[in-house]
Amino acid sequence: MDAPNGENQTKRRGISRLKRKDKRNTHERSLRPLMMIWRAVAKYPGHVALAALALLITASATLAIPAGFKLIIDRGFAEGSQPDEIARWFRYLFIIVGVLSAGTAMRFYFVSWLGERVVADIRLKVQENLLRLAPGFYEANSPKEISSRMTSDTVLIENVVGTTVSVALRNTLMALGGTAYLFWLVPQLTIGLVLIIPLIVVPITFFGRRLRTVSRTSQDRVADIGAMVTEVLGAMKIVQGFNQESREQARFGEAVEQTFATAKRRIVIRAAMTAVVILFVFGGITLLIWRGATAVSEGSISGGTIAAFVLTAGLVAGSFGALTEVYGDLLRGAGAASRLNELLDEQPTIAPPARPEALPQPARGSLSLRNVTFRYPTRLETPAITDFSLEVEPGETVAIVGPSGAGKSTIFQLVERFYDPQAGTIRLDGVPLTSADPAEIRRRIAFVPQEGVLFSANARDNLRYGNWAATDEDIWNAARAANAAEFLEKLPQGLDTYLGESGTQLSGGQRQRIAIARALLRDAPILLLDEATSALDAESERLVQDALDHLMEDRTTLVIAHRLATVRAADRIVVMEDGAIVEQGTHAQLTAGSGLYSRLAALQFGLEGA
Repeated sequence: MDAPNGENQTKRRGISRLKRKDKRNTHERSLRPLMMIWRAVAKYPGHVALAALALLITASATLAIPAGFKLIIDRGFAEGSQPDEIARWFRYLFIIVGVLSAGTAMRFYFVSWLGERVVADIRLKVQENLLRLAPGFYEANSPKEISSRMTSDTVLIENVVGTTVSVALRNTLMALGGTAYLFWLVPQLTIGLVLIIPLIVVPITFFGRRLRTVSRTSQDRVADIGAMVTEVLGAMKIVQGFNQESREQARFGEAVEQTFATAKRRIVIRAAMTAVVILFVFGGITLLIWRGATAVSEGSISGGTIAAFVLTAGLVAGSFGALTEVYGDLLRGAGAASRLNELLDEQPTIAPPARPEALPQPARGSLSLRNVTFRYPTRLETPAITDFSLEVEPGETVAIVGPSGAGKSTIFQLVERFYDPQAGTIRLDGVPLTSADPAEIRRRIAFVPQEGVLFSANARDNLRYGNWAATDEDIWNAARAANAAEFLEKLPQGLDTYLGESGTQLSGGQRQRIAIARALLRDAPILLLDEATSALDAESERLVQDALDHLMEDRTTLVIAHRLATVRAADRIVVMEDGAIVEQGTHAQLTAGSGLYSRLAALQFGLEGA
């Protein structure tokens, strides 16, 4: 196919474009991208309410444990207390522990449910938007990098919803509730504890800004590794065939080390932040407990009070310490959310107009390209076709030939409205493509690519991909017309046989005949054939060409071909060079001349055999 030159360069540009967006986002010093997650969570208010109730129960029960110990020490162990009195207060403590365990189970269930549900919803929304985007988007942006976002980033979001937010809320409730209880117990000591809080906030703010940037970069590096693995494993025959295993291993090792170096920076920043916060929190609490112990010795507070204060202060300190770690996880989640938001916010460049013009019924199958000029978005400096005009009548077979890079496949992409030209108009049955719904345009077109593209599914689903409502009888009729019935009948489970990833269990000729049968089931008035026999051996080419003859009957057909022998019977042959038509006519007319087609024919089979 005549794809834009420099495909890899194009993809690299696309990746860098996305990453430039990423770079801008890393300068945000807030958790604002997490609003996307909140909007997804808010769709399930019942589960959110139950999760919040469970969080409240567990936080309250945890804080009730120090109060229980206060009662045990001050009343159960008081002078003259009986064993029954001691047992009474311990029974209360057991009740608190039971409530805590039940609330924790409830919290785990509802929070985990929300995490899984939100991730599923986000994946569905992202995939829905990705399916709306024009194919040009995936030429400018690596599908491997996008798929990595759909996996690694959604896992991070699942952790945020299913674990991090729960931990953050629980520790916030415990920190606030514990502080209030401490004020009730010993106001003087608690004031000293409150004064420590600003010492905690400052390092969180200082380190958090740096942590967000490094966390986002770390996710980029992980995505790069995922994309690299997919690319190399998908081309393993080429890698091993050219003995490039050691080079690929070295390249992968370099990427892994870069990922590790970035992760190490993140770990260092997070470790430093945690150490500073814990030093301030626990150091301050130690001083307060020292002061409290002195007060107990002086008799100004009871032993149970200081015990409750120590336990509660430990819980409060632990909560603040956990919040510092949670903040780092939230920052990573915010980075993942912003990356997925980019995919959600991407708008399709090819979309139906507000009021699409209906295509005429019944379909005629006429095509008209008038003065069309087109440049690929990633290569605007060089036109793919220039001032191109071609009229194709209903039922006519037009072959398009020419050297690689002439613009042949570009015509197909414009006809299917994967791109819009910068100048000129393309009409289908008299209706400009830009005025019609792209989905309706494509329903009138069947496409057979150079290599039969199959999906990781059974034979039936691959065959009916062009017409999902087709019955088994329709499928077998199309298979017989495409010379595919014989090998399909020999498959272990017939049409239910799984064909492997991308149809790897079939030969190239078999995959191509399934692609032709799929186009037959499409039953569209316009047929596009992109060098459908160029990669086949002689026997497979004969079978496929015979199937194509059935497919082309009573249809408007555009054929791209390098093998001129396959297009000699075309009603008209259009010869392209450098994005323009240089000559056209029948095979006999063109070979009789001295133009490009005549020279190509002489190279392929000699004028004598033409």
